[in-house]
Amino acid sequence: MSPPLTGSDGDIVEAQLGRPPRSVHGVAHRCPCGNPDVVATEPRLDDGTPFPTTFYLTCPRAASLIGTLEASGLMREMTERLASDPDLAAAYVRAHEGYLAHREAIADVPEIRGVSAGGMPTRVKCLHVLAAHALAQGRGVNPLGDEVLDRLGEFWATGPCVPPGGEAR
Repeated sequence: MSPPLTGSDGDIVEAQLGRPPRSVHGVAHRCPCGNPDVVATEPRLDDGTPFPTTFYLTCPRAASLIGTLEASGLMREMTERLASDPDLAAAYVRAHEGYLAHREAIADVPEIRGVSAGGMPTRVKCLHVLAAHALAQGRGVNPLGDEVLDRLGEFWATGPCVPPGGEAR
């Protein structure tokens, strides 16, 4: 399970997002710089809304780079590969199942049972979710998330996106 969001982590995530985080279960991954870069979100938000996106990317630098990848048509290309590569499709189904298992270990929300995120298991509709999943659960779990991370490179190399107690840069 994810460690809880501490006060300083909460401040960093709020600065990363530019708003208070919603219904955070805990930190799901830390950037090599030390900041949270993925949080695990409760499957039901505090207001009662079902929320299937368990792994939420918070690093604005990584999110911006992924937005550029999305604009390049990468999601369409990945979806086409899923249709023509049975091994990739099977690995993506396993990623979907692992995502669901992790979320259900946090809480079972009947309204979103069987629904993961990012288009899994049959298409690709959000690279941010796939990258967050790969960061949170490690390489080898989501093959398309791993590909996104490979394309990002060392997004943290220039230093933290949010310095302790600072604004996102």
